Amino acid sequence: MKQQESTIETNVSPIVYLMKNYAGYNLWANASLVNWLRTKPADVLEQEVPSSFNTIKSTIVHIWNTQRYWLSTIKRSGPGPVEEFNGTLEDAFRCLVEHSDEFADYVESMTDQQIEENNMVINRWFQCDFQNFEYIMQVMNHGTYHRGQIITMGRSLGFTDAPMTDYNFYNIHGR
Repeated sequence: MKQQESTIETNVSPIVYLMKNYAGYNLWANASLVNWLRTKPADVLEQEVPSSFNTIKSTIVHIWNTQRYWLSTIKRSGPGPVEEFNGTLEDAFRCLVEHSDEFADYVESMTDQQIEENNMVINRWFQCDFQNFEYIMQVMNHGTYHRGQIITMGRSLGFTDAPMTDYNFYNIHGR
């Protein structure tokens, strides 16, 4: 997909249009956040801050790992093993943006039927049988939640110039 190259068909159902647009938004928002974070000192981004995850880097890795899990679910390929991330901060940034692009590409390639079909999920935390668009929305909401945490963590670290990553802003200025 690569950021800002989205050309979603307009003759699809509203839910299919929304899912494809949201996947593009997720890529744009993650890339915007990462580009902003790249302007900050790496050592500061790895300082501990009280939050769900104790550093901005660990929050970035969590967003990426969660996207990977849900994309494998949507693809019905089964989640791969979750390994401890030992890469650099820049590696984490690159992995998140590249995976967000992969996620957006995959959703863009899905047919209406694939987006709307049910998909049974059984794991150690829960069991559910929802339509794929609900899992796509889970990823979008999850990413938005944690991007907000990162902005708040950044404020705690003295950053006052966070980017605007709202969905409406994307629809007006980001696409």
